[in-house]
Amino acid sequence: MASAAEQLAANLNLGVLSKATELKKRIWFTLAALIVYRIGTYVPVPGVDANVMADILRQHGGGILGMFDMFTGGALGRMTVFALNIMPYISASIIVQLMSSAVPSLEALKKEGESGRKKLNQYTRYLTVLIAIFQAWGIAIGLEAMRGSMGQTAVYESGMFFRLSCVVTLVGGTLFLMWLGEQITARGVGNGISLIIFAGIVANLPHAAIATLELGRTGALSTGFIIAFLVIALAVIAFVVFMERAQRRIPVQYPKRQVGNRMFGGENTHLPLKLNTAGVIPPIFASSLLLLPATFAGFSGGAQQEGWLTSIANLLAHGRPGYMILYVALIIFFAFFYTAVVFNPTETADQLKKNGGFIPGIRPGQATADYLDRVLSRLTGVGAIYLCIVCLLPEILISQYGVPFYFGGTSLLIIVSVTMDTVAQIQSHLFAHQYEGLIKKSRLGGRGAPRVR
Repeated sequence: MASAAEQLAANLNLGVLSKATELKKRIWFTLAALIVYRIGTYVPVPGVDANVMADILRQHGGGILGMFDMFTGGALGRMTVFALNIMPYISASIIVQLMSSAVPSLEALKKEGESGRKKLNQYTRYLTVLIAIFQAWGIAIGLEAMRGSMGQTAVYESGMFFRLSCVVTLVGGTLFLMWLGEQITARGVGNGISLIIFAGIVANLPHAAIATLELGRTGALSTGFIIAFLVIALAVIAFVVFMERAQRRIPVQYPKRQVGNRMFGGENTHLPLKLNTAGVIPPIFASSLLLLPATFAGFSGGAQQEGWLTSIANLLAHGRPGYMILYVALIIFFAFFYTAVVFNPTETADQLKKNGGFIPGIRPGQATADYLDRVLSRLTGVGAIYLCIVCLLPEILISQYGVPFYFGGTSLLIIVSVTMDTVAQIQSHLFAHQYEGLIKKSRLGGRGAPRVR
């Protein structure tokens, strides 16, 4: 059954949107910021040969280089100022979040409220700078050693000056994107960091669609297969939307209490537990670990060196059984691991007990924590299976049918999640605008009524 908010959203029209001046300003600001980001993905790093970089990307597109180039919207393959994109900030955020659950001092900051959150955000920014410097230095050294298919170098003139200029350029690009993402969050619509990644992934969608249609035109793919492929893609998107919105609502009751002559409490509410609490973190971590051997083997001349690294890379190549099995195992592991980090049943049970709340039929305290842990484990198991299905389907289509399906499971999850979050924020702004209009009308209608002090 649809909620009141969903029923109100169904009745919204363009007339309401045209009157929401503040929302229109936020939308235009968001679009302008994303345009600035896309322009920056075409500003090259000084001293790098773009043609050689494109050739190198074609050689190593199956490794981490190709996966990161997808998230950066092609900026890494073109080696532009936004080549690192916002990835160092995401890595720093994940590290700080994990450490805040393991380090007592950081855990205390997390419980301090707004002041503690600001300090954690500051630590995240500092760690972002360190990670960006480390990655930029590694890219600068790697660029000097890279060679194209014809033996040409990727850098016009190697040396310390190129390395320093490359580090300053890439770190500056990452810090600018971090600032831009925060501005979008504060003055625009949606989460700025997520929208930047979303824009990078979606930017290459037309190229993927044209490549698929070109295969149909040349006869490599039949028309029936392309139609079936589009139907499957739409079905998968609908499935992802359904699973991302799915949640288990655990009923919670608060007892009535009398203070003087007034009665307080007695509310019936619920505790929502998402089916996929871990989000897109498990596929990202699993993909990164599995693509490391292929990337290292490729950069060390994998075809010429028949070493143990090359053998492992061959076993873990896209579409191979070893890759599929390990991919599923890592997704399941990280799904349970990250869920345990972001949701603590013991803390939730203690908070319910302090506020006088309880789950019907379950004793407060440790029994409530055990019950929440059992429910969350079952939900995480179903969520992990869902992530495996969504992530393996593109791999099967690519390896078995040669479809140039640009979006993998991780990128598809990011697109759906960011779209749902942005639409929800737009709806909340429209609701606020409608409520403001109702309040103004009620004040006008009750102008002659006596005021109650």
